[in-house]
Amino acid sequence: MAQTQHHFLLVTYPAQGHVNPALEFSKRLIRQLGAKVTFIITASAYRKIGRVPEGFNFVVFSDGFDDGFKSIAHDHTFFMTQLKTRGSESVKQTILSNSAQNNGTHPITCLVYTPLLPWAAEIARGLNVPSALLWIQPASILRVYYYYFNGYDKLIRDCTSSEPIELPGLPALTSHDLPTFCLPSNPYGFFLDAVKEQLDMVASEEKPIIFVNSFDALEEEALKEIDDGKLSMIAIGPLVPWGDLVFEKSKDDDYIMEWIATKPKGSIVYVSFGSLLVLTKNQKDAIAQGLLECGRPFLWVIRNGGVEGEENKEKVGYMEELEKLGLIVPWCSQLEVLSHPSLGCFVTHCGWNSTLETIVCGVPVVAFPHWTDQPMNAKLLADVWETGVRVTPNEDGVVEGEEIRKCIEMVMADDEKGVAMRNNANKWKDLASAAVKETGSSNTNLKSFLELI
Repeated sequence: MAQTQHHFLLVTYPAQGHVNPALEFSKRLIRQLGAKVTFIITASAYRKIGRVPEGFNFVVFSDGFDDGFKSIAHDHTFFMTQLKTRGSESVKQTILSNSAQNNGTHPITCLVYTPLLPWAAEIARGLNVPSALLWIQPASILRVYYYYFNGYDKLIRDCTSSEPIELPGLPALTSHDLPTFCLPSNPYGFFLDAVKEQLDMVASEEKPIIFVNSFDALEEEALKEIDDGKLSMIAIGPLVPWGDLVFEKSKDDDYIMEWIATKPKGSIVYVSFGSLLVLTKNQKDAIAQGLLECGRPFLWVIRNGGVEGEENKEKVGYMEELEKLGLIVPWCSQLEVLSHPSLGCFVTHCGWNSTLETIVCGVPVVAFPHWTDQPMNAKLLADVWETGVRVTPNEDGVVEGEEIRKCIEMVMADDEKGVAMRNNANKWKDLASAAVKETGSSNTNLKSFLELI
């Protein structure tokens, strides 16, 4: 009897940090493993996707926020309720219709969902379809959340900036390193509730499956099972969208790359804080001062239209001086920029997608984290993988321009420390590339999972 072709149903929260790795995961399932993929996505997220390869089948539904969720204008609880109600209907209908079509020859054999959507796994269970969580942050973050809800909550909440705590499988952590949602200062209690609901759903599974967007060599200790298998993780990353899976396109892309190509090898400072984070004017002015004091060519992405409002280059001080030294643009193809030999340093907020992209491109970093998983990612980059340095705020919690300048110079220097960081960046680049090869750890892990289902 011929082996049944696996048919995966991918369901993702409608944010770029969720959709991008889910798309890359889908591409890998199709191209490397010959699986069929159906991708359920909201109308707002679908409109942002550029070209996609053959083999993708999209089911697009409206969550009632077709122009996208904006926290400054919309109620988060109502948004999540709408997403659950309309998303549940779409997931259920998709599973049932695929079971009925063509005499059931291509039924859904596994549902994969990103965090914040535990209802998707509940529907799959009710229809006797195996499910797996695709964790889009590092395994280290998942460990912290697991421990928080399994006896370590007081230790984590009471953690200070001066007295590190020890958690199994993780480096020593201070309050500056922990996910901000676990701290007493967290104003987003609903998110921590959502994480608990997610982990409770995983714990209720007989044999829970968690895919992690990481690779074995990168988080060897963090990926080990917890509490005798109560939490087991399968590393299948890095899920980095090379080539034909992209968000947005910039009409200025060609000009940007032509400008980069005119600069010497390893000379450019690239500055970007992702698609969600909106910098204050003081933060932008500090970055501007740091770049000017460095005197190096730079590419700085300041997005037009952040989550909380508009960001544009007119709000940055020292514009006349800056424009003589570098480029300020609203968007660029980040992977293309990071992979160019003229790049010497990336000043980043340390979102996990950007963190993985620095790793696969072998670019050293200046870590400038703000919230959620970013402090932990910065800790890993600077102290564990040793591919960069982390900015230090002053006594008032403000990162000054002089600090940014100093960090950039440390990363790009030709002294022993600067050379070591660049060598480490190249080492992790090679290990990341090896993980996704045919015989690499991530590809082998994924094939082993397929044999189970």
